[in-house]
Formats: sequence, structure tokens, C-alpha cells
Amino acid sequence: MMEVKVTKTTNPKVKPDPATVPFGVAFTDHMFMMDYDSENGWQNPRIVPFGDISLNPGALVFHYGAEVFEGLKAYRTPNGEVQMFRPAENFKRMNNSAERLCLPQFDVEDAVEYLRKFVEVEKDWVPDQYGTSLYLRPFLFGTDADLALHGISHATFMVIACVVGSYYKSGLAPVDMLIEMDDVRAVRGGTGYAKCGGNYAAATRAGEKAAKKGYSQVVWVDGVERKYVEEGGGMNLMFVWDGKLVTPELNGSILPGVTRKSILELARSWGMETVERKITVELMEGCKNGTVQEAFMCGTAAVVTPIGGFVRGEEKVVVNHNKIGEMTQKVYDELTGVQWGLKEDKFGWTVKVD
Repeated sequence: MMEVKVTKTTNPKVKPDPATVPFGVAFTDHMFMMDYDSENGWQNPRIVPFGDISLNPGALVFHYGAEVFEGLKAYRTPNGEVQMFRPAENFKRMNNSAERLCLPQFDVEDAVEYLRKFVEVEKDWVPDQYGTSLYLRPFLFGTDADLALHGISHATFMVIACVVGSYYKSGLAPVDMLIEMDDVRAVRGGTGYAKCGGNYAAATRAGEKAAKKGYSQVVWVDGVERKYVEEGGGMNLMFVWDGKLVTPELNGSILPGVTRKSILELARSWGMETVERKITVELMEGCKNGTVQEAFMCGTAAVVTPIGGFVRGEEKVVVNHNKIGEMTQKVYDELTGVQWGLKEDKFGWTVKVD
């Protein structure tokens, strides 16, 4: 690991109220940066005041979407310590995403230490109210000023952070989901398993159409047979189905979520059977006959979002009487309890910052 040069801001910002600030807009005072070129590898890790960056208009990121990113959080425990949740898992996934887009990879342990150093500099920004946190956004992009299609020789890795409260204003209130049958988020062989901006940009149109109809998110189906449900908006899907925890299997078009992985590990530790398989629109029938007892989305930003119903065409079904289920609540309580230091971390998931 290289030494990190720290340049502190001379104009610190006023910290916002984390309970009321909109998600993703209250950025901290500093950002982390590190450069790459194919001859010298990674170099010049530094923490500098948050601000605009300068890039050549020909940079590959602008023209060919040569970019990947991650999302994780830092939390303040009741005793005032700051900790992160499973950062190594995020950087392992980031390397997988980078490999898919031909971006340079990095040493995971070094990346965790760079992130730890960055959060240590910004630790006063980590709020202490339950349900609030410091959202961390590592991202990596190609900077070659060359419009030819080729491998990437120059890149920049950055981390920015913002104070956040609940992702959804409704908190843990169940949401209705529209099963999207026209647009496709990703296909096997594409970039579905990579966390890259293009996946999310391509998902925006369907999300906006759903919102206009009064639905919180869309359920994506596979892009080949158009019958297997895959993700919910930008999150993974999970179901309590006949007493088992069931989730769509990772097939190359589904993002391998860190929260998804954590919930599966939790459920197994509780003695609950977990199943990863293809799930067709049989889901609708399962909701009607009661074999689907609970449904929820999971991801870093919201942790868990209960689903109250699904809509496909003119057909609508309700899940668990449009109430949060017992398992959904238990998963949320356990995960957030570990993240905020309220419960014992039996898995060694948290990483102390200071």
C-alpha cells in the first residue's frame, strides 16, 4: 500500500441534518483520488478537498461508458466508533466489474485501507442518529483521450461520500412493483453482473413510466425468454416462499449484491432453507394462493424494502395483506443492528475505522 497524501480543505462545509437531507446530495469536505497508467500501474493516492475535476473531452468514459462504481456505508456505533460494512466484498465485486469493462483492477486489501483512511479523515461527517449513515461511493473510469475502441491505458479511481438518511421517504412501508415486459435491464453475456453506469441509465425509462403510474419500482424480467423475474429496480429480489427464502439465481445478468449475500448467510445461520433458482411469473400465482408469504428488495442504499404487491398488465396481486412480513422485519433489524453496532457481529462483517 502506498502512502496517502492528505490535503485538508480550508473551507469546511456546514454539516446537514441527516434525518431530513435528500439521499445523495450532501457531500463531505474531501474526496480520494488515485491514478493509473499501463506503464506504472496505480500511483499517487491522495485525499483532496471535494471539488470539480478536469478531464479531456475525448476521455473514454464520456464516449464508451468505461466506468464502474460501488456503494457502501460507514456507521457510527453507540459508543462513538465508526465502522464500515463488508468493504472487501464491494472491492471484490468492483474488480469483477472492472474486468468486464477492461478497466484496471487493484489489490482488495489496499483498496480497503485507502477507504479506511478516507473515512478516518471524514469521520466527523458520520452521523450518530439510528437510520443515518455516511454513504461511500467508490468509482473507477477510463481517461484515455482517444476515440478509438481499444483497451484502457489510463484511468482514475475516486471515492466521494455523502450523509444520508432513509433511501425511501416511506421507510419500511411496503411498495407496489410493476413487472416490466418491454424494456430490459440486462442480458446474460452482457454487463448485468457488473455494477456499471450503463445498466442504471438503461433502467431509468421504465422506472419513470412506473412512477407515472403510481408504482415505486419495476421488476425486471430476463431479456431472452422474458419470463424469469430477476431484479427489482436497482436491487435484488427475495421471497419467503413455502417457508423458504427464495431468490433469483445469479446467471450473469443479475448483480451479486453484498446485501443479498449477507441475507442468505443470515438466513442459513437461523436454520432457514435458502433457494437460488429461476423464478417465473408463477410469482403472481404464488402471491394469489398464499405460497409467497413475503417479498422484499434488498440493497446497500435501502437495506430492505418490503413489497406489498405486484402488477403485470391488468393483473394485480397483494403480498402479505400489504404489510411488512415477519422475516423481512427480522432481516432488517439484524442487518441494521450489526451495521450500527447495536447487535453482535457474529460473522466478522464490520471493519473499524478508528
